[in-house]
Amino acid sequence: MTGLEGDGSSAAEPLADPHGDPFLRTRFAVPARPVTYLRRERLTRRLDQGLRTPLTMVNGAAGAGKTLLVADWAERLDGPPVAWFTTEAAGTGPGMFWAYLLRALHAVGVPPPAGVGFPADANRVNPTLGARLAAELSVRERPVVLVLDEFDRVTSPEIAEQLEFVLRHAGPGLRLVLVTRTEPLLPLHRYRAAGELTEIRGAELAFTPTEAAELLELHGLRLPPAAVRALVERTRGWAAGLRLSALAAGESPDPEVYLKEFEADRSTIADFLLAEVLKRQNAGTQDLLLRVSVLDRFCPGLANAVTGRDDAEAVLARLNRDNAFVEHLGHGLYRLHPLFAEILRAHLRMRLPGLEPELHRRAAGWLRRAGHLPEALGHGAAADDWEFTANALVDDLAIGQFFTGPRSDAVAGLFSRMGREGTGAAPELVRAAGRLARCEIDGGLTHLHRARHELAEHDGTADEAAARLSCALLEALAAR
Repeated sequence: MTGLEGDGSSAAEPLADPHGDPFLRTRFAVPARPVTYLRRERLTRRLDQGLRTPLTMVNGAAGAGKTLLVADWAERLDGPPVAWFTTEAAGTGPGMFWAYLLRALHAVGVPPPAGVGFPADANRVNPTLGARLAAELSVRERPVVLVLDEFDRVTSPEIAEQLEFVLRHAGPGLRLVLVTRTEPLLPLHRYRAAGELTEIRGAELAFTPTEAAELLELHGLRLPPAAVRALVERTRGWAAGLRLSALAAGESPDPEVYLKEFEADRSTIADFLLAEVLKRQNAGTQDLLLRVSVLDRFCPGLANAVTGRDDAEAVLARLNRDNAFVEHLGHGLYRLHPLFAEILRAHLRMRLPGLEPELHRRAAGWLRRAGHLPEALGHGAAADDWEFTANALVDDLAIGQFFTGPRSDAVAGLFSRMGREGTGAAPELVRAAGRLARCEIDGGLTHLHRARHELAEHDGTADEAAARLSCALLEALAAR
């Protein structure tokens, strides 16, 4: 014994973890890279620079290529020993965490702290473990690099506090690399302020068009630059999306056409995102994601209006922090990753058939009240609510957009989808404007006559005043 009976530790290297189960060697193994792995020197150089700081964090979404990047760098690292530990699911007690971490260090020649040993209790550790481990690491001639993969699984503040203590007091003897989907519980602000943190985040992990072309070539695909750029734009440079697309395209008779037209919801990309992102959320968050998938970009207020909730701000902020394919655009605006949005919309139609038009209708109403006319018109049209959409255009005194301005083509194209739906003065005015804009004078005058007839049957409300002004404008244009 160590002389610390009852402290939950043992000095001799154990053959089993604190639960009595054999240590899983796979959790200490550096993951193998596929033959199609593309080494990106700009990122490995960043990791090399990280050896100058105590802490390096590689933080990105599922499938962003974090683990493979660090694994490739770790195996090529010349000099300091690298201990690899893939962390376990949430709920692991401190004793279990430190038993595995110490075993990972022991595998590269760093013995457990003298007089403390390995934890024998899954839920607690010797109070002196952190201090003794830090003291032994601090006198090393060369540092040990400790990689904690999937660190987002560690949700215990106690473990995070213990780990930060060791890191802070180990000095140059320890270089900690965290591979994570979320912000860890460590006080990162202190390390940033002191210049002691190296970060690689999602934007840096994203493939550039040049890198994507090289990756596709490793899969036997040579595509024109325009096709590569389009794929990078659709995937936002997401590593897993590019690899899965390349694998599927390789089985297609025309890879270029496949990559241009593939339906994300019918691909292995959908399986990945549903399993790794959507199903990891609770039921309420899943429902929010499904409903906001009809929106191109949105603020929390719009998300609340569409979902009927009042907590979208906190949920969206958390999803963004967790790299759950919800992107923050600044100024309180968010958007979903395009592939994720495409898959969610398909899932929405399957789970909640018939709800999509109502969601567009709610979005259109909120956007109109908020003064965002172009977006309101788009959602009104998507809901096939042409009476609302026409009224929004007329009430905003924007009927002139059919004839001039940067949005004339967009407005004409949007209302070209309107058939005979919608009755009243506003739809007739829109039909008249569309015909007049195409110089179809007789057809335009016919719809103007119908609009005047509708107006004659109503009192002069504020909305009718806008319609009468629009009618006068169209009559003047027709007269010209």
